[in-house]
Amino acid sequence: MKIYTRTGDEGETGLWGGLRVPKDAPRVQAYGTVDECNAAIGVARAAGVGAELDALLARVQNDLFVVGADLATPGEAANIPRIDQEAVQALEQAIDELEARLEPLRQFILPGGSLSAAYLHLARTICRRAERRVVALSHNEPVNPQVAVYLNRLSDLLFVAARFANANAGVPDVPWESPRMRGKAEGG
Repeated sequence: MKIYTRTGDEGETGLWGGLRVPKDAPRVQAYGTVDECNAAIGVARAAGVGAELDALLARVQNDLFVVGADLATPGEAANIPRIDQEAVQALEQAIDELEARLEPLRQFILPGGSLSAAYLHLARTICRRAERRVVALSHNEPVNPQVAVYLNRLSDLLFVAARFANANAGVPDVPWESPRMRGKAEGG
């Protein structure tokens, strides 16, 4: 398979099934942002998240290819995998299992801590953007409703995974210091 086709040189791309659309079309924006999220998860994995999270995130990356294909295929095309409730439930189970092994969260935290946790937080914010793009797309075009649900749950998983990565690295989460609390700490 050749990596370049020259078919997109005029600012259009092809959806699954052959329909040509502008590269800035809402559907392309949605699946492109899912691809960004997938790449960010890959960076987090490369930074080192431990074997357990690595296996979980590899599964998520494969799911995100299904999400991308789902979004790139408007309508009911045959033989196209679609993200489903089972994938959402798998995320929920993973969230519950990881969260049960973490200290309860008692305050807001800032994205950061270990390098892998920071990358997971970045992936989480990209996932939220993908979710917003999918919701916007769904106002005007048909979208599998499980896509938005999956992305919503995935952002929750990425938050918990970032905390888990910090715990595994022995790095504390970075607490948010509210302006009121800062003032008290400074004697104000």
